[in-house]
Amino acid sequence: MNLFETATREKYRFPYRGSIGVEDLWDLSAAQLDEIFKVLNAQRKKNNEESLLTKKSREDEILSNKLDLVKYIFEQKQQEKAARQQEKINAEKRQKILDILATRQDAALEGLSDDALKKMLD
Repeated sequence: MNLFETATREKYRFPYRGSIGVEDLWDLSAAQLDEIFKVLNAQRKKNNEESLLTKKSREDEILSNKLDLVKYIFEQKQQEKAARQQEKINAEKRQKILDILATRQDAALEGLSDDALKKMLD
């Protein structure tokens, strides 16, 4: 089953200012997601004390799923941020090229004779 489907069906809640749902994770910053990850990871470490008598419980599986969800959303947000930065760089480069072309066209027009410029006006 898809991890997001599992999370919504089981109504996973995450520890942030009380508790929040899966959809609310998308609205958080990278630092806020990191806070949640640290809390969940501490819980996992606490639960993962090795023992011959204990087996993985349902709670361990849910905790693992929650950690995977937070990691996934964090990585997606980081990729989106990198894509936006690359888009900005590309837009700036495009604008610079357009400015250079405009300057060269102006220089070419300035190099024309008066008769050539008059003919272009007609």
